[in-house]
Amino acid sequence: MRKLLTLKHWKNTFAFIYKLLMSKEVAVRDKLLFLIPVIVYWVVPDVLPLIPIDDIAFTMIIAEWFAARMGRKYNIS
Repeated sequence: MRKLLTLKHWKNTFAFIYKLLMSKEVAVRDKLLFLIPVIVYWVVPDVLPLIPIDDIAFTMIIAEWFAARMGRKYNIS
């Protein structure tokens, strides 16, 4: 839990996600599995402000899940 609170962890996570999104090995469908929910969630709170989770918190939760899942699926580290 403590490592989730460090800037170094998030820097590495987002750098890894960038690597995954730019990789030709990762299917477009899998890239969209990350991009579409994040983009939609960044737009929806402006239209529907009753959702109780912050935009950046949602993005960080999805980022952590996406990085772990795609790293295992495509054996990229």
